[in-house]
Formats: sequence, structure tokens, C-alpha cells
Amino acid sequence: MKGAEVDDVRSEFFSALTGALTLPVIDGPNLIVGIDGVDGAGKTRLADDWAMSLRGLRSVARVSIDGFHHVRARRYRRGRTSSEGFWLDSYDYAAFRREVIEPFRQGNGTYLPRHHDVETDQILVGHRLPVPRGCVLLVDGIFLHRPELEGVWDHTVFLGVPFEESARRMAIRDGSPPDPEAAENARYVGGQRRYLAECRPDERASVLVDYRDLARPVIVRGGEAGGRHTPRNTGVRFSWNAAKPSR
Repeated sequence: MKGAEVDDVRSEFFSALTGALTLPVIDGPNLIVGIDGVDGAGKTRLADDWAMSLRGLRSVARVSIDGFHHVRARRYRRGRTSSEGFWLDSYDYAAFRREVIEPFRQGNGTYLPRHHDVETDQILVGHRLPVPRGCVLLVDGIFLHRPELEGVWDHTVFLGVPFEESARRMAIRDGSPPDPEAAENARYVGGQRRYLAECRPDERASVLVDYRDLARPVIVRGGEAGGRHTPRNTGVRFSWNAAKPSR
């Protein structure tokens, strides 16, 4: 696919995602949107690109759940290879609610876009930013449909990507093994498999996207049919372990 066609595809895709939102009125309550998916699904890039697409329509703020890790001692207290530890101990959801969600719901004061630096393992207290109004807050991250975040989101998008593909992308990005069954990936893949099984984010999300092909995303459920590049394939059921969706 040529560059101009890729841009056209993604532009229509973001128009379809935006069409599914009820955009906030200017100076009204904020809209909080979660973009969920496994590690390597492409959540951060999608959120950043969608933010750029939205900025001509409303003010936009960006936060990642990765700015709200627990400190290292808490994350690894069950062992550095524990998939249970990855599932249970990765994120400080109380801090995320306190520093981001509550201020955006109140529509005043300040918020803290990052609470923890994962490289230095330091808790952060600044730089705080003023809370906007009539804003779309886009939050990307894993585990966004878990019980601790119940009631946080006005709208969610889940990016469906099999582990075979997400591990391949992680290998390019981080140098990790491209095989999801590799021992080095057991902590992360195991924890995310538990999340998918227990929380069923693919069923609960407002919008489900088949994101195996970054250049040609397909809205499987939800969203607004945005032209030939983003068909609304309501007959497709995404299968996590298969190479292709099943009907």
C-alpha cells in the first residue's frame, strides 16, 4: 500500500472512531476515553494520531497508564517472572484515579499526567497541568477494563491483535523475543492472557478494532462506518489464537 493510500485509510479510520463519540460541548464536562490492548498492539501511536485528528474539533489531553506504575519493589514482590505479579501489581490505579480521573471529572484544578518514572523508580509530584473543560482525554494502556477501573471510562476502544503479532512488534521495538511462548515473555503474556479471560475487554469495549494490519485497521464492532477502508464487520468474531478472525 502506498503512503498516500495509507494516510487515506487511517484518516477514514479516525473519522469513524470519532463518529462514535459524543463530543463534549465547549466548556462542558470532559469526555474520558480508554484505548486498550495487549502490549505491542499499537495503543500509544493510535492515541497520539487520534489526538492529532481530534484537535481541530475539540481540545485534547493525553495520558498513558504507563505513567502510573507501582514502584519496582511492589511490581516484583511475587518474583520477576511471575505472571500473577504482572496482572496484580503493575499499576497504581488509586493514584491514577486521584491524579487524573477525579480532576477531569470535576473539571477544575490541576492534574498530574505522570505519577511514576519507570526508569528511575521515582514517585513524581510535578509537573501538574491545569484541568481543561470540554476536553477529550485519551488514555492508552493495558488492563483498562479491569475491575479497579470500573466506571472510569465514557468510551473505550480495544485493539485486537494476536500475541503472535504483538510479540513480533515488541521484538522490533524492545528487542524482546518474537515468540510469545518464549520464557522471557511468560510474565507478560501470561498476565495478559489472564486479563483477556477474566475481563473480556474485546466484548466490553465500546469499539472493537481488528488491528493486525496497522496500515488497514478494521472496525469490527461499534464505531461509525467511515467508508470503504473501515467497514463495520458485525459478523466477525475475533479469535485471539487464530491467524484470522473466525465467523
